[in-house]
Amino acid sequence: MVEDLFDLDEEGQLGAVALDCQPVEEGRVAEQPGAAVDPQGVAAAGDQVEQAHLGVAQDAIPAGPILDSPERPESARRGGGRVADVIREAHVNGIKLHYREEGDPASPPLLLIHGRTADHNDWNGITQHFAAHHHVFAPDLRGHGGSDRPGEYPLPEMAEDIVALLDHLGIERATLVGHSLGGAVSYHLAMNHPERVERLVLEDPAPPSPLEGRAPLVEDGSTGFDWRMMHDTERQLLNPDPAWLDGLGKITAPTLVIGGGELSPFDSAAVAARIPGAEYVTIEVGHLVHVNARRAFLDAVDTFLSR
Repeated sequence: MVEDLFDLDEEGQLGAVALDCQPVEEGRVAEQPGAAVDPQGVAAAGDQVEQAHLGVAQDAIPAGPILDSPERPESARRGGGRVADVIREAHVNGIKLHYREEGDPASPPLLLIHGRTADHNDWNGITQHFAAHHHVFAPDLRGHGGSDRPGEYPLPEMAEDIVALLDHLGIERATLVGHSLGGAVSYHLAMNHPERVERLVLEDPAPPSPLEGRAPLVEDGSTGFDWRMMHDTERQLLNPDPAWLDGLGKITAPTLVIGGGELSPFDSAAVAARIPGAEYVTIEVGHLVHVNARRAFLDAVDTFLSR
């Protein structure tokens, strides 16, 4: 199925994008042309991408939720049982997690899991889009935003945080949409707890294979995240557990992988090729697909979720 996406300029996007979602078979990847992008206008690879990510995402997308008292969830209800765009907190897996919530509790649950150095604000505007048909949750991963900073950040344990949040919310199965580090957390959850994942969307995920050519981390005084998290996750990206790559083959949920193309620091196609039956789409805008081509990103995900 091919869908042409027009009028992206009206959405603040970069141009027309043609999407053709096809299964990945025997290592074959379905690559599609994306929006024309000036490389100078896209965040650079590695740590610079992650630093730019936080700033661009918050500045380019409408303002986020209001803070709501966790003890008074009824204050966040709209007519018909719909939950307004609010922030709550949960004490799960030994830590406090902040999370954003919006949508009708009767709708299918969907979690948006941000990338490294970001938080729930990374999904401003996108949360509202998916809340039209889903009960949406956007947690701050440990070490990020309003969540606790325990000092230890193994990726499998970060996935267990999300499982514990699902338990806290009384959710048996959910659709996961994860970007970058959040994509890695999402595929760890999907490989270790396949029964908890309805569908899986990985946007330019950090791969479970060694990364080369990464610039050394330089602490710049940013306080929106724990620098120990940066160093710990960087170590895991440079030298991941070999079992993680094989673990991708254990994922059973229908999966869509969205890659940012040549401007991205990650090989998303290699991740897609390891996941049974995964579909792969390239949108040539770099690592921050949901920021640099938001309309194309949403249309790709909507098409996948509608099947």
